[in-house]
Amino acid sequence: MYELIKKIPIPIAGLMLALATTGNLLLPYGNLYRNIFGLLSGAILILIITKLILFPRSLAEGFQNPVIASVMPTLSMGIMILSTYIKGFSPFFASFIWTIALSLHAVLIILLTKKYMLNFNIKKVFPSYFVVYVGIVVGSVTAPAYGLASLGQAIFWFGFVMYLALLPLVIYRVFLVKDIPEAALPTVIIFAAPASLCLAGYLSSFQVKSPIIVGFLAILGAIMVTASIMYMFKLLTIKFYPSYSAFTFPFAISTVAMKGTKSYLSSLNIELALLDYVIGFLEIWTVAMVLYVLIRYIMFLLPEKKTALKEPQ
Repeated sequence: MYELIKKIPIPIAGLMLALATTGNLLLPYGNLYRNIFGLLSGAILILIITKLILFPRSLAEGFQNPVIASVMPTLSMGIMILSTYIKGFSPFFASFIWTIALSLHAVLIILLTKKYMLNFNIKKVFPSYFVVYVGIVVGSVTAPAYGLASLGQAIFWFGFVMYLALLPLVIYRVFLVKDIPEAALPTVIIFAAPASLCLAGYLSSFQVKSPIIVGFLAILGAIMVTASIMYMFKLLTIKFYPSYSAFTFPFAISTVAMKGTKSYLSSLNIELALLDYVIGFLEIWTVAMVLYVLIRYIMFLLPEKKTALKEPQ
């Protein structure tokens, strides 16, 4: 067990986040599915926390790597989602955990800004920067569950503005500067997440919604997730890296956003039959990707595996 804990890579937090999100996504099909994905997510969270306790240096070492450092906030994002699982048993404790997670994400934004943005180097910019500055919008998605919709709205505007500011920078880095190490290539799929996360947060925290904002984010999100799915066929040919976690949450939150958009349109008496097919496909794709990455992680962590693959550099 000691060796297993030592081998746990920090980017696995992205899988933990995706499992929790997918569990909520599958709730309409039965509480059993939600609980299974939630328990898997919780188990990974326990492994991560145990590693940070037993090997605190791994956190400092990971912070020196711009890819690993910028996916660290998936931990706080995942904890915010998981807090909703225990709300029915202990609302106060769930709210406390959510507040801690939100505060942790804010602290990570400050630390990562100081470390990388104030010492700017374009070669150290990756799509995972979206996780840092836009990922906090998970707070907008979950805030209404704790009666904090107003806070959720403020978080949305922060994440939305940061997304618009980061988008041209990250596009420039990925498509013009290029030279992304193979181990970091899976992070390109993170492009699919920010617009959909902002849309999900907006739909959740705002009672009165602007059709312009919903339309803009829905169209942008659809473009990003379509391009990402097409690019996935190339990325699945590379060997396994812990950055495979990036293949999960972007699709899960895109599905959540699409379902939210359908509900919003229905409230306006607008029914688009095509959306049902899109949502159905995205649900299947999301579950398949989450389970695939989970299996690859299990294979990676098996004790009998001879050679451990390194975390993305």
